[in-house]
Amino acid sequence: MTAKPAAARATVYGYPRQGRHRELKKAVEGYWKGRVTADALRSTAAGLRRSHWRQLADAGIHEVPTGDFSYYDHVLDTSVMVGAVPARHRAAVEADPLDGYFAMARGTRDVAPLEMTKWFDTNYHYLVPELGPDTVFTADSARQVAEFGEALALGHTPRPVLVGPVTYLLLAKPAPGVPDGFEPLTLLDRLLPVYADVLADLRAAGAEWVQLDEPALVQDRTPAELEAAARAYRELGTATARPKLLVASYFDRLGDALKVLAASPVEGLALDFTGSAAANLDDLAAVGGLPGKRLVAGVVNGRNVWIDDHRTSLATLGTLLGLAGQVDVAASCSLLHVPLDAAAEGDMDPRIRRWLAFARQKTAEVVTLAKGLSHGTDAIGAELAANRADLASRAGSAHTRDPAVRARTAAVTDADGRRSQPYADRSAAQRAHLGLPVLPTTTIGSFPQTDELRAARADLRAGRIDAAGYEDRIRDEIREVISFQERTGVDVLVHGEPERNDMVQYFAEQLTGYVATRHGWVQSYGTRYVRPPVLAGDVSRPGPMTVRWTTYAQAQTSRPVKGMLTGPVTMLAWSFVRDDQPRADTARQVALALRDEVADLEAAGTSVIQVDEPALRETLPLRAADHAGYLAWATESFRLTTAGVRPDTQIHTHMCYAEFGDIVRAIDDLDADVISLEAARSHMRVADELAAHGYPREAGPGVWDIHSPRVPDTAEAAALLRKGLGAIPAGRLWVNPDCGLKTRGWPETRASLENLVAAAREVRAELGADEG
Repeated sequence: MTAKPAAARATVYGYPRQGRHRELKKAVEGYWKGRVTADALRSTAAGLRRSHWRQLADAGIHEVPTGDFSYYDHVLDTSVMVGAVPARHRAAVEADPLDGYFAMARGTRDVAPLEMTKWFDTNYHYLVPELGPDTVFTADSARQVAEFGEALALGHTPRPVLVGPVTYLLLAKPAPGVPDGFEPLTLLDRLLPVYADVLADLRAAGAEWVQLDEPALVQDRTPAELEAAARAYRELGTATARPKLLVASYFDRLGDALKVLAASPVEGLALDFTGSAAANLDDLAAVGGLPGKRLVAGVVNGRNVWIDDHRTSLATLGTLLGLAGQVDVAASCSLLHVPLDAAAEGDMDPRIRRWLAFARQKTAEVVTLAKGLSHGTDAIGAELAANRADLASRAGSAHTRDPAVRARTAAVTDADGRRSQPYADRSAAQRAHLGLPVLPTTTIGSFPQTDELRAARADLRAGRIDAAGYEDRIRDEIREVISFQERTGVDVLVHGEPERNDMVQYFAEQLTGYVATRHGWVQSYGTRYVRPPVLAGDVSRPGPMTVRWTTYAQAQTSRPVKGMLTGPVTMLAWSFVRDDQPRADTARQVALALRDEVADLEAAGTSVIQVDEPALRETLPLRAADHAGYLAWATESFRLTTAGVRPDTQIHTHMCYAEFGDIVRAIDDLDADVISLEAARSHMRVADELAAHGYPREAGPGVWDIHSPRVPDTAEAAALLRKGLGAIPAGRLWVNPDCGLKTRGWPETRASLENLVAAAREVRAELGADEG
């Protein structure tokens, strides 16, 4: 007789770290400011972990993750675990491990932090490991063992979660100064014994299973990289004194790597079965399934906020029962990427709230599906009926469709996305109109969001001040920002965005189709949390959104003030986007709404308009075969936003914290007149990439890393600027920070911006150029 499969278990790969009231953010930032002790910070963190595990267990999760919690970033935690501390940070780490950890993340007055970039195609940022031929790995499993022990002592069944060794090396970059051509993956044989030691320590502490995350394997991989994965799990899978190994992938289909992992001696795989990763189902059948092994099926989408279609998920799970020895149920990836609890959104239309599932609701969905898989659909009849009703409510809602928007979108032609003159002609018109010097200086948009500004918003919400009083405070701030930039000598000014809470949310609150949250916080990096709006319906612009404050700022100065907008791709990428129509259709709707705003800014006298697209690279599909289709609609939506302006109106765009080399052609296709890019941490690498492509327009690779509290001196900024001049001619090079200044304080902003302007003047003098 064939043995009856064990009951399906419910699990998740990770959980939001911040706490219901962002307790982690407040504790960490309090520690940085000296208001919270190290012991108090550790106590807050331990309390949050206990709370998260309790929430999961109470919901019916059978196996809780440990090790997914982090003070700043889980990839940085992995660097600590394997002893990969850059030489410039070793003294700080040895003197005080906690302060040294944060120094690697944020830098110090004298030491630069690790580079930061996007985690695959999400808006989460990780700290990039720096490795070289001389890197020596050493195991430090203390944190992983301690957190496992905490959960075990509380009566949970814990499963430690680690970044896998192959993904860790594929995400790393060569350390500064290492020989050209060095590949971190060549360190695999040196790293695997360290992982084996960590796994042995966890087994000794009582761990039955350990999860090793290998999302890098869902990307296109070379035969050599696949062989490295095979070697890694052959070695780890045959090690003695180890726990059972669950190798997890997510964000897309595994492709060729599935056969490699299925043939390895590990005891289980965790696969994504949502979106494009649904192809894993056929691929798994093609390799003969996972007989005798555990399969954790990620059928609940862990990256969006829409309720699961239980009927579809149960059908997938039913098929998988014949392809593995044990099938358990999970979300498709860590729930780090969604807010904590939709039930907290008491101000939201309750009909729309029923369409949403945040981390707590997704956990409940996973538990329901596991119950249905184990005991049949009759056991979850009430849940299935409620799910069907909520899905039908959304499908039939008038909130999701606007015939006027759809008619306008359908009428778009190719000509709507083309400027009236080529760049060479526009550039001459813009130089004559703007009269800027060689190496013009500017900033990216936002200035520090001070405690006073946040207090003013809180006072307005609480009724302690009226709208007129709030607007007086905004005017005061704009006047101060404009005055400071004029005194400092900045050439193209910004109004500082004091009225804006977030670069996406601010616009979403003024566009139809979007729904804002009050408590929907999601970690972007470190202590930076954002509240992505929910894009639930067709998008249009009822009226001007930025014209009033931009024209007010322009009235304070004779220098040009940039109009500042967030582009259509980023408006989608940093929102939770509807999944009931192609993203290209939604992007075109957003682009047309923004096109109206661009036209109104120009009509009001704004000569420089910046449309930020920091998410263009981040949203690039993980598989090369899908790049062209995405980039076609992404670049079209940008041009549709900007192409209606006069030739002498200068269009800027901005991108930050991503690898740009593989989208340089798309950057060219945007047809923006000026692009500013993150470059300080990567030492101007992007300037060389633009030059190699033959990029013909103006560019501002950043000379000031604003994600660190460090103040770069004039010499440092000038050195980066000279390096930029090696790739971009002076007549096309701008001088600017990496990104907006919202997260910085005024003292470092003043000092850094003064140094940036001084550097531009110094290099202008070397070139023999005047100040304009």
